[in-house]
Amino acid sequence: MASKVYFIKDVTADSVVKMYDELGISLPGNVAVKVHSGEEGNQNYLKPEFWKPMVEHVNGTVVECNTAYEGERNYTDKHVKLLKRHGWSDYFDVDLMDAEGPDIEIPVANGTHLKTDIMGKNFLNYDSMLVLSHFKGHPMGGFGGALKQLSIGCASCAGKVQIHSAGKYRDAKDQGVVWTDLPEQDAFLESMAEAASAVVDHFGENIAFINVMANMSVDCDCCAIAEDPCLKDIGILASLDPVAIDRACLDLVYASKDEGREHFLERVTSRNGEHTVDVAAKLGVGSLEYELIEL
Repeated sequence: MASKVYFIKDVTADSVVKMYDELGISLPGNVAVKVHSGEEGNQNYLKPEFWKPMVEHVNGTVVECNTAYEGERNYTDKHVKLLKRHGWSDYFDVDLMDAEGPDIEIPVANGTHLKTDIMGKNFLNYDSMLVLSHFKGHPMGGFGGALKQLSIGCASCAGKVQIHSAGKYRDAKDQGVVWTDLPEQDAFLESMAEAASAVVDHFGENIAFINVMANMSVDCDCCAIAEDPCLKDIGILASLDPVAIDRACLDLVYASKDEGREHFLERVTSRNGEHTVDVAAKLGVGSLEYELIEL
């Protein structure tokens, strides 16, 4: 059965809330709202002011996790200060889920590379999750959307090390080593899909996804030095299916007549980025078949 993906061209904070309401879901209990808070120096990430009405609408807690690369977000003390500088802590309750150990592990049901997904212990404090994704390119994954947020985004520093190494390394202290011993590209992409499957399995029906196609650079919000956007804003999508919503975003880029289309797609195809979506579908995370419903 095709999954429903709602689409609106109007990129505003109010439209985000409208799209969520269109899903007809009421996320229960303690709601984790996963955002990308932006690396120091990045100019493209979506700011807390933009997300504020949506976070308040679900009475959620903004959640983030430490990274596994050099920058201002790979250790808790630096990351907490950056969250403050970027304004997140001024607007919201913010939970850096792996700020303090020990990490926990959730099962990966049918993984080839991963048997568990390593998460910050605070992950277990939440009953449901709203995944707010800034759709854009990514240096390694080709693109970043809902599946990237579920996998690399939700994993602790150690979890990110494990995903990037396709299961070879499993400790935050190896965050320097992993970048000199990267696996074959498809193994990394498959590990992303496997990690995403673990988070979806954990929350079951209590998870929803919104992708915003704006400020679309070939680079991720994790890049301190990122290219400026190469595509004009396309719109906002919402779904209960992370595979369908990412597939729909990619299809909208393919259908675009924007002069920056080829540059963006070169980033996706050169990294075989669509493989993540295909593998996630095979793992049962969601469907490649979708109905795009424009509002």
